[in-house]
Amino acid sequence: MFRKVLVANRGEIALRIMRGCRELGALPVAVCSEADRDGPWLDEAAETVCIGPARASDSYLDAGAILQAAEQTGCQAIHPGYGFLAENPGFAARCEQQGLTFIGPGPDAIRRMGDKAEAKMTIANAGLPTIPGSSGILSTVEEGLALAMKIGFPVLLKATAGGGGRGMRMATDEKSFRKGFSEATLESGKAFGNPGLYLEKFVTGGRHIEFQILCDSFGNGIHLGERECSVQRNHQKLVEESPSPVIPSKLRDSFGTKVATAVASLGYRNAGTVEFLRAPDGELYFMELNTRLQVEHPVSEMITGIDIVRQQLLIAAGHHLEHKQSDISFNGHAVELRINAENPQDNFRPDPGTITKFKPPTGDGVRWDSAIREGYRIPPHYDSMVGKLIVHGKDRNQALDGAVKALDSMEVDGVHTTIDLQRSILNHPVFRKGEYDVDWLAGSGLLEG
Repeated sequence: MFRKVLVANRGEIALRIMRGCRELGALPVAVCSEADRDGPWLDEAAETVCIGPARASDSYLDAGAILQAAEQTGCQAIHPGYGFLAENPGFAARCEQQGLTFIGPGPDAIRRMGDKAEAKMTIANAGLPTIPGSSGILSTVEEGLALAMKIGFPVLLKATAGGGGRGMRMATDEKSFRKGFSEATLESGKAFGNPGLYLEKFVTGGRHIEFQILCDSFGNGIHLGERECSVQRNHQKLVEESPSPVIPSKLRDSFGTKVATAVASLGYRNAGTVEFLRAPDGELYFMELNTRLQVEHPVSEMITGIDIVRQQLLIAAGHHLEHKQSDISFNGHAVELRINAENPQDNFRPDPGTITKFKPPTGDGVRWDSAIREGYRIPPHYDSMVGKLIVHGKDRNQALDGAVKALDSMEVDGVHTTIDLQRSILNHPVFRKGEYDVDWLAGSGLLEG
């Protein structure tokens, strides 16, 4: 195992990783921006290096500053967490060049999976089903329009280097296709430095299903089941649960094994999440492979008992997977709620500020992943997450009931939060029946002020 690991992130995920390092005997080194000098999570670090001003571009996205911090503190590895540099192939390559282990997949895998068009072709060649659409990047609007007319409207135009809904447009006819192509090209070029678009058939009533996988450097791969992430607003997840209400256990076992085997066959290593769109007829179509730890990874940990951060560290240190697929069992149900400092009644406007009163959630089966405390000031420069509430129960109803009680037990004063909205989601009859899809929340009336 590594003697020292630099954690190139902040907040709850930095705290989570640092605790994982200590459990394996590795000393965690933290980095922070000037705005985060008093971050509560830094208490867990053996050492802390300030790497720059508040702006992420001048600190957490400054690869040179992070690599220098790792060198000056004698680290052997860097864990990027999620966001920031976690899926930056150039950063992963620079780590390797400096003799540092990047705790994640190799730079080539990150690059291939980061280009959504190339990822789709790669995964299709590995034997997984993909959504009907273009086989690569569209060269012209006319090429895309011809394909759209062939497979039938509606279709989605998607940025090949995109994410989070940016560079994405739905088209229902020729006029909206031409307009959407121009807008998405411009938006993706500005957001990602790559204007390339690809096309997919738009699946009405789809559900977002993703499989958690772990692969070592010896060709072994396992899955930890699926997560249901269909409660979204503008392609941003709000509630995640596992297992999905619509995935039978036999399909979980067979399809999950197929996914893990396919990804391992590509030479992929470390943790990854393979995202699928489930059509109303039950077909699962590949969307993308996220080459990092996911925000919602705790729900998979809760139902399997597998510590994913521990596995990431061990795999990166050259160990074989600790578990075979036959060792993995799925117990009960788990749900995760992302508690953000946002105002849902004002189009989810971020609401940074000082938390004047804080009482963490309580109850049976409750896990609270957070780095905040009373008096902490949420800065305006980064993600507005307050924490992640994860609740486990013997079945779905118990988990959801426990989550509602946990929300009721919380107190967060000083900033707006998403707590009331998430309580309403959990109590909604459509959600309770498990009959929701990715478009449900937008049309549920819960977002109306």
